[in-house]
Amino acid sequence: MPVIKQFITELVSRRDAFRVPEPNLVMDDPEQVRGFNEAGLEGGVMAPVYLFHAINVTEVIRPGDTVLDLGCGPANQLAMIARLNPESQFLGLDLSDEMLIRAQSQVDAQRLVNVRLRHEDITRLESVADQSVDAVFSTVVLHQLPDLDAFNAVFRQIDRVLKPEGGVYLVDFGHLKTERAIDYFAHQYADRQPDIFTRDYHNSLRAAFDYTDWQTAQRNSLASRARLFSTFAMPYMVAVKSRGRHSPSAAQREQFGALYRAMPDWHRRDFDDLRTMFRLGGLKLHDFPK
Repeated sequence: MPVIKQFITELVSRRDAFRVPEPNLVMDDPEQVRGFNEAGLEGGVMAPVYLFHAINVTEVIRPGDTVLDLGCGPANQLAMIARLNPESQFLGLDLSDEMLIRAQSQVDAQRLVNVRLRHEDITRLESVADQSVDAVFSTVVLHQLPDLDAFNAVFRQIDRVLKPEGGVYLVDFGHLKTERAIDYFAHQYADRQPDIFTRDYHNSLRAAFDYTDWQTAQRNSLASRARLFSTFAMPYMVAVKSRGRHSPSAAQREQFGALYRAMPDWHRRDFDDLRTMFRLGGLKLHDFPK
């Protein structure tokens, strides 16, 4: 299997890849936003990843919660989570005006009455009061930050705005050791995704923070709230997740299964692979029926 071969190569290779920040720290270019939005639609290349994250987020929020999405982008992920959790209230935050325009269109099209959007710097969260939210999530966003100071600031802000027993789910790419691995994963599904998304994906993998950076930030700011996980053997993806605060209802579990069954075979394989790699790394989905 090509992926397994890539994992083995990554494990035995010396590091030749080092973090390179994104060329555009705020994604405001209409073509970039359009490509990212297309990849994130429910039939797009990101569909299995979004479902995996949606289930994890659902496990850390409760009905009636106020929930922050840090870096909501065009709200494809946020909309899925809001539909699965109609009794919770969501606030999506982003610095990109172009993304927020797309997000508002998504919210309006799906008639989501439990979602609000706001222009906000996630390293500061100036409009969010101390201990005022029940849960915080962020999916594949933190690599957009310029440097470690900003990365650590986000973790501190999460700790500040969360209530004492609040839920957390943060996930993003981890920095790979070799340029060869970065190139492989960026182009793995190039035939199924817009060209500009492939280029942005490559930049995102190069901009990912190292697993040790995640360790430090989690230990310094969220050690009492959540654990750190990564995909098995190499940290292609890294997650910080609190203990489950809510067992998904039968209706939610059925929705999970319906979304999974609606995906084509290759998307289901991608979901299964991601679930397996995280499970072997210690992060398990407890409420997923097929």
